Amino acid sequence: MISPTYEFPENFIWGAATAPHQIEGNNTASDWWAREHSPRTDVSEPSGDAADSYNRYREDIRLLADSGLTMYRFGIEWARIEPVEGRFSKAELLHYRAMIDACREFGVEPMVTIYHFTMPLWFAAEGGWKRPDALEKFERYVRYVLPILNDVTWICTINEPNMVALTQGGTEGTDFVAASLPAPDPVISKALVDAHHMSRAVIKSELPDAKVGWTIACQAFHAVPGCEKEMEEYQYPREDYFTEAGAGDDFIGVQAYLRTFIGKDGPVPVDDDVERTLTGWEYFPPALGIAVRHTWDVAKHTPIFVTENGIATADDRRRIDYTFDALAGLHDAMDGGIDVRGYTHWSLLDNYEWGSFKPTFGLIGWDKDTFERHPKASLNWLGSISRTGVVTHPYR
Repeated sequence: MISPTYEFPENFIWGAATAPHQIEGNNTASDWWAREHSPRTDVSEPSGDAADSYNRYREDIRLLADSGLTMYRFGIEWARIEPVEGRFSKAELLHYRAMIDACREFGVEPMVTIYHFTMPLWFAAEGGWKRPDALEKFERYVRYVLPILNDVTWICTINEPNMVALTQGGTEGTDFVAASLPAPDPVISKALVDAHHMSRAVIKSELPDAKVGWTIACQAFHAVPGCEKEMEEYQYPREDYFTEAGAGDDFIGVQAYLRTFIGKDGPVPVDDDVERTLTGWEYFPPALGIAVRHTWDVAKHTPIFVTENGIATADDRRRIDYTFDALAGLHDAMDGGIDVRGYTHWSLLDNYEWGSFKPTFGLIGWDKDTFERHPKASLNWLGSISRTGVVTHPYR
């Protein structure tokens, strides 16, 4: 049986995504660096040099461009920009401007995330997003970085605010799975929504042509028969509250990997006999299409950008399998009339997955001693899709 092919619109954008703390290395002024090095740390290993992309970003962007991909989603690290409260680093600001310039040099469209999980230690030490002056401090940071974004079209204000809120302002290690999602902190939830709306207003006032949105960690929630009400009550504060807050933005980012069943008592654990990824999540490519459809409805038909989707696996053929099937579901959703502007795969590089380097999501691997890059077959496969607009499976 010949595998089907899927043709995407000519103007559909294809790329890959990263986060600063997970790839740059030595983010020493951040809350996560402090957590990694605490005597009571709950993480398996520290981030250290990570993938050393802080020094090797040009090579990483070139490899992305050479593959045929045309967008690089990366983040600015607040803890580098403002390592001490009120003291901003011009050198670090220029570093991120140089990354934007490198994208332009290699023919790549940058999508820039202003805040991706980690925060300066000084901000976290006084309560993080629970600080009474959190909005004021974040606005000051946003205004400081805004000048280097003057020619950037795609801007994400905050990455996965729902994950920030439900982990009390931070994020968890690799044992963090859907079945154990705690209740989000409502104070943090509101603070993040306010921060997004403030950031959007500030950016649009200075850069009216920029496309501004935020990105949501979306799950393919399924109700056990008879538990539809329980599912809605579980999903709303953990996802839909934030999706609603993005309605009317220039775009909303969908970040989908897995599904979760909800029963009378909440999440139902994954069966022991199902295939799992290196994060412990169920292997479930249809999650993307389901999440896109749900987001489209909840966000009142706000244009969608898939800002993360991928799989933690040591088997690159399985990565291609997963991504092909996820894109099939995305194509089907778009055929149904959903406006999706692009897709950035998670992740460009194998990276630090919040406590461990073991879950490998990357299209590019690297040597842990020399940092030499090793592009995987999945990178060239996804790049070929970008060049042609046609999704085909290389060996089915």
